[in-house]
Amino acid sequence: MAEEPSGASSSSAGSDPAGGTVRWPVPVLHFSNVPVRAGVEEHILRLLQGLDRKHFKPLFACPPELARVLSRDVPPDVEVFPLFLESPKHGGAARQFARILRQRQVRILHSHQFRAGLVASPIGRWCRVPVIIETAHVRETWRKGWLKGSYAVDRLADRFIDRYIAVSHAIARYLVEEKRLPEKKITVIHNGCDLERFNPGHVAPAGLRSSLGFGEADPVLVVLARLEPQKGHRFLLEALPVVRSEFPHVRLVCAGEGELRSELECQVRSLGVEESVRFVGFQSHTEDWLALAEFTVLPSLYEGLPVVAVESLAAGKPMVATAVDGTPEIVLDGKTGLTVPAADPRRLAEAICRLLRDPQLRLQMGRTGRERVLAGFSHQQQVQRTEDLYRRGLEQRLNKKAIQDPQREDRPERLH
Repeated sequence: MAEEPSGASSSSAGSDPAGGTVRWPVPVLHFSNVPVRAGVEEHILRLLQGLDRKHFKPLFACPPELARVLSRDVPPDVEVFPLFLESPKHGGAARQFARILRQRQVRILHSHQFRAGLVASPIGRWCRVPVIIETAHVRETWRKGWLKGSYAVDRLADRFIDRYIAVSHAIARYLVEEKRLPEKKITVIHNGCDLERFNPGHVAPAGLRSSLGFGEADPVLVVLARLEPQKGHRFLLEALPVVRSEFPHVRLVCAGEGELRSELECQVRSLGVEESVRFVGFQSHTEDWLALAEFTVLPSLYEGLPVVAVESLAAGKPMVATAVDGTPEIVLDGKTGLTVPAADPRRLAEAICRLLRDPQLRLQMGRTGRERVLAGFSHQQQVQRTEDLYRRGLEQRLNKKAIQDPQREDRPERLH
């Protein structure tokens, strides 16, 4: 289907289409126009934190609200440009964006999601940025109707984009088969996580269980997901009474915030399961909540490749998840967890009860899942494969196959 990046690393150079001199480290501007923190933003953070500073100088442009939320986690050497640029109608923001590209001599523009790429990529090409990349993180289920569903705009915008990153093979197929974008431009780079942070030996903080009103022997399920329609919490809550009929002391922790919180709390009351469910809001120390869990649940209606699944398996916790998009690429049914159809409370309850009945199966799945993420889902692998794509993009655009590696010589290189 799509190109899978190799682990080889190479430096590249050539004449700069924007004119002038390109020097190492190459300025890379990441752009998002979504104001909330979610999986896409965690993906961006991993790149901002992990890119090799000898080769790349990361910059970040995003809405002011997101800049504030991420301020503690963005590395201090990353220059952040707060601006809201959602459409070409935002002329002032578009001009500001163009000034950033020119003044910071950006050589790689990396947008995240279609809406960001649609507005940023033409500006980048107009400013003669050599390499323009868009990452597709998820299927766009909002694309309904004759115009939006035809993806004609995507194919029009494609002329401004050099490369696409798909976070799963399922998303790569979506780009090729539904959007009809050029397969040769698409590279699959799976999401990764910090495997040192998430490990089976981590112990939940003392008092966490009792602070929730849970008994020491109560089996705990954890959902790490925003309280949004995409994540399918309502189907899990519908499944809970069935699970409680066999496991009356089961407890469910929903870690995340979102627009559906009040609605979901009402559903909990109407189902009479208040004693079993806790909504704990956004939690940055997810490793603590994973340590509390017997296993995790992700009842999403669609996904790209869920980072929480990678984190769960890294912590040695299997997952019950819906078999949507890229999720089965990490949650292997019967091996690292169980997968069920989306929006099916009965099947979801059956899978949860199966794992609750079998501690040995949970342990084996957790071990297998940990081995799987160690083999291919570390954040170092994600960053390295992205860096390789950046280098190949520069090489392709600048028509030169070799330059001196800055690790071997400290002086900056001129691309010529």
